Amino acid sequence: MRSADAATILRVLIAVLVVYLVLIKLNPFIILALIIAERIIDALDGYFARREASRGTFGFWTYVNGAVFGNPQAKKLISKYNEILRKTAPHGARFDIAGDRAVEYIFWAVFSYLSLVPLFVFIIVIIRHSFVDALMGSKGTGSKIRSRFARIVYSSNLGRFIINVPKVLAFGYLPFVYIYGWPLWIGYVFIAILVFNILLRGAAEIYESTRRD
Repeated sequence: MRSADAATILRVLIAVLVVYLVLIKLNPFIILALIIAERIIDALDGYFARREASRGTFGFWTYVNGAVFGNPQAKKLISKYNEILRKTAPHGARFDIAGDRAVEYIFWAVFSYLSLVPLFVFIIVIIRHSFVDALMGSKGTGSKIRSRFARIVYSSNLGRFIINVPKVLAFGYLPFVYIYGWPLWIGYVFIAILVFNILLRGAAEIYESTRRD
């Protein structure tokens, strides 16, 4: 099994563990640490995939310099290995997206079940992901994005930041509401920010998948 695929499976298992720990009301700081760990693994699975594509020669700092700091030479090398990945493991990107959706649905489902997230919010997210994923699947994957708008919102460092931070804040805060009785309205603020960013990224993906090259 590819390391990147193993990382995706590990992320899903962590999400299931988080749900269990929330339901038994374990210390929410441990739950928050696991959610952060899941996000870190998600950020690194691209490195794992490219490292395997390069047969072990793809350095971690090369990935960081290209993906995080935007170093032109590192980005060029990443692009090279993206092409190799598309030929050697065409399912990889879709498998990663499937993992993203599984983790996110697990969190939305448990917090909706606990009445911490309105059900209609979960429904909106499901509809958004279902149709956008179908459109992007017909077009390709996120690595093929060409338009500037979609790149900024979807695949840039800023885009990754504005989706991952609200995820940690929303899903990491709600266990404190359920276990410690912290104010729910703060959770609603985090949820609203997260849903706004999900819809914004969805708009970018729809724009990208329907535009003519």
